[in-house]
Amino acid sequence: MKNNSITERMLDASRPIWEGYLSHPFVRGIADGSLAVEKFRFYLLQDYLYLFDYAKVFAQGVVKSQEPEVMRTFASYVASILNGELEIHRGYMRRMGITEERAETEKPTLSNLSYTAYMRAVAAEEGPAEIMAAVLSCALSYEYIAKWIVRNYPDAEQHGFYGEWVRGYASKSYAEENQRLTALMEQLAAGYPEKRQARLTDIFVACSRYEAMFWDMAWNGEM
Repeated sequence: MKNNSITERMLDASRPIWEGYLSHPFVRGIADGSLAVEKFRFYLLQDYLYLFDYAKVFAQGVVKSQEPEVMRTFASYVASILNGELEIHRGYMRRMGITEERAETEKPTLSNLSYTAYMRAVAAEEGPAEIMAAVLSCALSYEYIAKWIVRNYPDAEQHGFYGEWVRGYASKSYAEENQRLTALMEQLAAGYPEKRQARLTDIFVACSRYEAMFWDMAWNGEM
């Protein structure tokens, strides 16, 4: 993360929250393969719904941006989420006999609704850098979790069920996409005064807290 000053600041502010992800029973269950499939099914359907709103937040970045290259970057992530990351979910859904039509009738939990409503409010009311701060916590934290799993549970990538999830988020291609997001975060926040940098950090920390709530929701099956 050299020369990624705002990203480093946001990560430092969120570190205690992120450390909590690694000890969460849901994450540990994926890591050692002990997670009940029904818990994962609940999580998967909620995350499937979440990703459609997540894509809408990126789409607002297209609307709010002035520079064509920035617009193209935001637009590319809308496509990447809808046609890439969702494929991990669709693959698991096929294995569990869940159709897309069935998944789309699932009701989002209150935690899910609260998280996506917060991000969409930031996207509607603020600018491209603030939008990036809102989406970056999810993107980077999944890489952080998956790479921690690979380091500490060497067999996790080969697990017959959860290995696909671990491999997807620990992959080189996923990390490269996150590097692009981080570079855009730094570009958009360049020259920001202290007050606006503090606002970016607050958004990132809030979304990190929402990520923790999402893991709690998944583990407890809370609607």
